[in-house]
Amino acid sequence: MKHTGSPFTLEGSLPLLQVLPFGLQHVLCMFATNIAPIVILAGAVGLDSNTSKALIQNAMIIAGIGTLIQLYPCWKIGSRLPIVVGTSFKFLAIAISIGATQGMGTLMGAVIVGGIFEGLIGLFAKYWIKIVSPIVVATVIMAIGLSLLPEGAYSFAGGQGAADFGSLNNWIMGSVSLLSCILCLVIGKGTFRSISVLVGLAAGYITSVILGVTDLSDVQQAAGHISIPKILVFKPEFHLGSILSILCIYIISAVETIGDTTALAGTALKRNPSVQELSGAVACNGFVSTLAGVFGCLPVTSFTQNVGLCAMTKVVNRYSIAVGAALMIFAGIIPWCGAFLTSIPQAVLGGCTILIFGIIVFCGLVMVAKCGMTTRNMLIVSLSLSVGLGFTQASDMFNIFPQFVQDIFADNCLACVFVLAVLLNLIMPKEENPQI
Repeated sequence: MKHTGSPFTLEGSLPLLQVLPFGLQHVLCMFATNIAPIVILAGAVGLDSNTSKALIQNAMIIAGIGTLIQLYPCWKIGSRLPIVVGTSFKFLAIAISIGATQGMGTLMGAVIVGGIFEGLIGLFAKYWIKIVSPIVVATVIMAIGLSLLPEGAYSFAGGQGAADFGSLNNWIMGSVSLLSCILCLVIGKGTFRSISVLVGLAAGYITSVILGVTDLSDVQQAAGHISIPKILVFKPEFHLGSILSILCIYIISAVETIGDTTALAGTALKRNPSVQELSGAVACNGFVSTLAGVFGCLPVTSFTQNVGLCAMTKVVNRYSIAVGAALMIFAGIIPWCGAFLTSIPQAVLGGCTILIFGIIVFCGLVMVAKCGMTTRNMLIVSLSLSVGLGFTQASDMFNIFPQFVQDIFADNCLACVFVLAVLLNLIMPKEENPQI
């Protein structure tokens, strides 16, 4: 087979051994975040350990399938861009509410219908995409990055609720991971610089082994086993109330996908995304979310940390990312592979992801600058961020509103930021003297 292309070009194939580190880097960057919502949901609704393991396995497979469809579209479903798909945290609060009170079958029914809804609005994106102007997208990207910073900090310290949270070992592992990544970025060249996150994760993992933190017992127990994924883990039930509740979150997920796709194209590909690419990205996440519901998982969305990774390393080759998607599917079928990935301490992952989250904020700033430093844009960005991020930090202030409003806005800063940014962009007059 003749190999053409480069890790830094969208098209073309490369030798498998050459692209394997790039694909693995993308998997490690999102792996913990992909399974964390499932783990939290399982604990909140009281699922048994076997069901929880089956859902984690399915989440990895769905993430791999969704990523492959984004890379290599089916009809109009998929963006043909290096977008990585995974389980979304945005649905967690409403999922726990529905799952705990109405059952997992009702939750899966809402996920399935909501995914079809997002898929359809994605296919018809050309009719509504204009309301999501560049300044709205830039504001949403900044909100995504800023909202992820606490997640990165918690991860750096060992993971929220961990018994050793903030321990010396976690500080050492996180620092080694972060500093190795930065050093690789600053002095590294070529391929070595492009796998800076992988180098940082490897250095942190080796440190965790030296410190005696890493537990490989689950990897040893899973060795030699193959696990077939389970379909229809929960029998779907369809109730209008739960469906309507989750549809609102699907709209926010669609907007985040538009923001991620725009940021990816602008920072890593140095161009604006086409309407067809935006439409395909949203449609893919929607219909794959329906598939996730069939497998008993939460809806999926594009992973912003992988957008930040592309911006940082400039590795955008579709084939390279596809190798990572294949690894996710492999990890879902081969238990020892998944067990090995889950053995990476949170502090090691946090050391690299906190840098990536900061880069996402920077990407948002760059996009704001391209929109123009105007009084109008200043007000849209500053007011949307201050209200969206600020009010959700004091979520009890939403208690006077009906429950469905609380479910959408109280703990979802992106919903607040997006709605306010769109409204301000629509009602504020255009400026004749644009610059501040």
